[in-house]
Amino acid sequence: MERHIAVCIKAVMMKAPSGRVVRSSDTCMLNPFDRAAMEAALGLRAEGGGRLTALSMGPESSAFVLFEALAQGFDKGILLTDPGFAGSDTLATARVLAAALKKAAPVDGILFGLRSADSDTGQVPAQVAVMLGLPFVSGVRRFDREPDGFKVERGCDGFRESYRLAFPGVFSVHPKCAEPRDAGLAGIESAFGQGSIERWSLADLGLPAGAVGEAGSPTQLRRVAPAAGGRRRCEILEGDLKEQAQTIAKRLAGRGLIG
Repeated sequence: MERHIAVCIKAVMMKAPSGRVVRSSDTCMLNPFDRAAMEAALGLRAEGGGRLTALSMGPESSAFVLFEALAQGFDKGILLTDPGFAGSDTLATARVLAAALKKAAPVDGILFGLRSADSDTGQVPAQVAVMLGLPFVSGVRRFDREPDGFKVERGCDGFRESYRLAFPGVFSVHPKCAEPRDAGLAGIESAFGQGSIERWSLADLGLPAGAVGEAGSPTQLRRVAPAAGGRRRCEILEGDLKEQAQTIAKRLAGRGLIG
């Protein structure tokens, strides 16, 4: 039986905007944390065959991340795009992705990057797993494919954890899991010259308008701005460890941080 693995990827903002967030190919890039998930999926296919689908939610201008996936060797790209999706928080986003994954079924493995480089919550993978009623493992550092599922490893608080999951399962992938490959000129030419992506709207997914966008979001992003303050300054303390500790204690006491 041919296995189907889906990877959810995202176009992230390259820098904080001065006003309302407007995503475009000029202001966004493929989330760097998603590259390890894409490479892990490519490795799983090389190990046991199957097909790979990349899904991304966003405006039409974010379709470029799916073409990057096609250039890497993915078989299919699906853009989830609709004006009604605008303003979705992590919960509403998870609803859209879960509905899309149901429509793309059967899917044996669902991979995400560990988190996104802009919002940095890491919540969506777990939310999608709950909505689909599937087992979830976060921060996976190693995948091994088995006849009826996956064997994965993750690190947590200095321990190495190993799990076996039957198909299907949901995973977020640690950046150290796999070293992303370069697409190469042939892959880029094939993706942008011959590749195509599907576009699924709110109606295609069968979701009510009130479940997504700002109406379906318990949390709303009010503003994004660069962090205040200048660059931090590093100072090398003189003396042995005891003298350095005394210097630090005096400085903290002088600022009222310790008694």
